[in-house]
Amino acid sequence: MNFVFPKVYPILDASCIPAAERVSFLHGLGCSLADAGVTLLEYRNKTGTESELFADAQILRAAMPAGQVKLILDDRADLVERIGFDGVHVDAGDLSPAGARHLLGPDRIVGTYGGTESILQGILSEPADYFSVGPIGPTITKETTKRPIGADGVRSLRVQAGPGPVLVAAGGVTLELARAVLAAGANTVAVSAALFRTPDAAAEFRRWLAAIG
Repeated sequence: MNFVFPKVYPILDASCIPAAERVSFLHGLGCSLADAGVTLLEYRNKTGTESELFADAQILRAAMPAGQVKLILDDRADLVERIGFDGVHVDAGDLSPAGARHLLGPDRIVGTYGGTESILQGILSEPADYFSVGPIGPTITKETTKRPIGADGVRSLRVQAGPGPVLVAAGGVTLELARAVLAAGANTVAVSAALFRTPDAAAEFRRWLAAIG
């Protein structure tokens, strides 16, 4: 896979999507994010029905063209091809990275969790394109009992992983933390609340791009 991971990409959690006028909100959001320069976005919906997931995905795909934006689905590798997405993120309890790769083939993105205080044993040998690490700071959009690791934790994980693997710093990432974890060895940062809990997510994304490239 020749995809170049951006320095920052959004994770759109369904909790950030209002119930009222959902279709128009999602379409406008997707278009504005694509115009702002988003090239990779993960859609995460832990509690919605499958019909809601399909409806949201259809809107996002129409607003964020396949040739311009890669769309990642959280958890559900079995639905990626059917909804026209470009890959999946799997964690413990989901399909394994090897299972996801077998299902999706070599050309779609497969990401997985790589560790918090240490790289998970054997995870780097899995057929994944990236490994998320964290949480970096306190997070409000994903339930976790793991302790935030900050930039020092990312630095330690980079030493353990070596220079090759793509490490994505995720969970509680602020703009200040983003600069620090990228300097510490993360390839990219994944951002949810810091973008989608603001009045204008696209404008905030542009601000991040200007600050960290």
